[in-house]
Amino acid sequence: MEKFIQLPQPSLDSRVSLEQAIYKRRSVRSYRKIPLEIEEISQILWAACGKNAYGKRTVPSAGATYPFDIYLVAGDVKGIESGTYLYDGRNHSLKHVASGDIREKIAQASYGQKFISEAPASLVLVAQFQRTTSFYGKRGERYVYLDAGHIGQNVSLQVEALGLGTCIIGAFDDHMVAEVLGVKGDVVYIMPVGRI
Repeated sequence: MEKFIQLPQPSLDSRVSLEQAIYKRRSVRSYRKIPLEIEEISQILWAACGKNAYGKRTVPSAGATYPFDIYLVAGDVKGIESGTYLYDGRNHSLKHVASGDIREKIAQASYGQKFISEAPASLVLVAQFQRTTSFYGKRGERYVYLDAGHIGQNVSLQVEALGLGTCIIGAFDDHMVAEVLGVKGDVVYIMPVGRI
């Protein structure tokens, strides 16, 4: 039987303006050893690819093909067991993929970037290129990477608005990360998230 976690509804209001979040956005590679709250993870995942006011998504995608599967690697999040989860933006929920804390293995597969293992959680963006290339052909490959940028920027700004830190990681062994996650597809980004 598949296990799902219904996430808390995202907040649509913040004390931090968009302009402040843009101004203060930075890459953070050091995190305090304090757990994240499920509400914070919910907010970040919603910003990554949840529903917007029009029943669409919070990020644009070429031809609305949405080539990314967004995985949560949870290690120290209140209300979520350590494990790997797939985010379902339509239902704002998490599908349990695997149990166990794999943060250290993800860090090792990322050329030993230890701070990844020290963050309470990471988002991993896994591209399914055929969703876009089946519609746009070879040109669709470019659109997939553009979509990654949209997600990365939304997450970066949402994290800043929450007073947290993240860093967009592109330096990793693609096959090793996919193997550690136990997923098929092309890993494009890893985004650790934690308190600063």
